[in-house]
Amino acid sequence: MTSIAPTLQSFFTDRLVRQRQASPRTIAAYRDALRLLLGFVQQHAGITPEKLDWADLDSDVISAFLNHLEDERGNSARTRNVRLTAIRSLFSYAALQHPEHALLIQRVLDIPPKRFDKRNVTFLTGAEVDALLAAPDPRRWEGRRDKAMLALAVQTGLRVSELTGLNRDDITLGAGAAVRCEGKGRKHRAVPLDRGVQEMLRSWLDERAGKSGDPLFCTRTGRRLTRDAVAQRLNIHVQAAAEACPTLLDKRVHPHVLRHSCAMSLLQAGVDTTVIALWLGHAGVRSTDAYVHADMTIKEQALARTAPTTVRPGRYQPTDKILAFLDRL
Repeated sequence: MTSIAPTLQSFFTDRLVRQRQASPRTIAAYRDALRLLLGFVQQHAGITPEKLDWADLDSDVISAFLNHLEDERGNSARTRNVRLTAIRSLFSYAALQHPEHALLIQRVLDIPPKRFDKRNVTFLTGAEVDALLAAPDPRRWEGRRDKAMLALAVQTGLRVSELTGLNRDDITLGAGAAVRCEGKGRKHRAVPLDRGVQEMLRSWLDERAGKSGDPLFCTRTGRRLTRDAVAQRLNIHVQAAAEACPTLLDKRVHPHVLRHSCAMSLLQAGVDTTVIALWLGHAGVRSTDAYVHADMTIKEQALARTAPTTVRPGRYQPTDKILAFLDRL
């Protein structure tokens, strides 16, 4: 076993788990990135992961791997940068353990992230949200579950991981109704619930039954819904809702679009962006700025406040001596 193998193992067990106390999702993302890297090296250099040394992972190899992600696997520049972040985190840790490879490690750390064009935020209008919530069949158990789940997602703006991670006891109804969740960076937050969502959740909780620590949204066998399951159910209901609201056909609707829709509804209602950032669990207000850019109504209101280009510039001049006298008082 070469020097890279024990360092790789201690990177996960010591750095990520013990020192940083990284979330399971972060650990899984780093694991997947490094697994792809080791598989790439084995395929192109014929070196098994347990026989790899640091010299086999120089900047040329890492750059070739990043190009492979985009050119052959079809990954976006954003995904490429996420993989690079995991690699740089490993090499930053290795710099402390292997100073003899400082030059090689520094060259890898100097690989820059790739710039990319930011897509416009996709969100649903009020009519599209209404059509979506009307799509689940209330006569079926899955339909009643999905309607409560989608209504909760649209009103609270929970991430899909936060939505699937909810338990029964994370919901408080009645006075001070709210949903509690743990978001990115282990930040806990509570989001209030309106009356309509409360009624849906009350009916669902009565039908769901179970213990307080059971998943809020589950399969018929009681297992917690996965991210893919939520995306699949959403796609089914979007297709059904498009019959009543054809504009849905022009949008690529995924679970995160429901979060965007919540943010846009708050913004259009005049809620301050700092409150929206707290509502969504953003690390800062800058993350909320994207919704301001995407909201055309706010831009149209700003345009309405400006003077038309056909108006001649200049200062106001009274047309009457008496009016001029009064203006000077």
